[in-house]
Amino acid sequence: YTREDMKRVNWCLRNGIKIAVIPSGTKWQVEINLNKTIHLDSNMYEADEAYKKLYEYYKYYYDKHNKQ
Repeated sequence: YTREDMKRVNWCLRNGIKIAVIPSGTKWQVEINLNKTIHLDSNMYEADEAYKKLYEYYKYYYDKHNKQ
């Protein structure tokens, strides 16, 4: 992760957006918690891909709510 990633994660957490990776057998899923409403990414990932996707989702929600 980068300093920019951490900026986006911090902003999302302060605004009720939490994203996590959860195991599902030998693969991983990405869980998105938007103000206590949970959504699961339907795709299954290898561990490194899942963490990459986690930061992509944080960037997506940060950018969506912080349009310049």
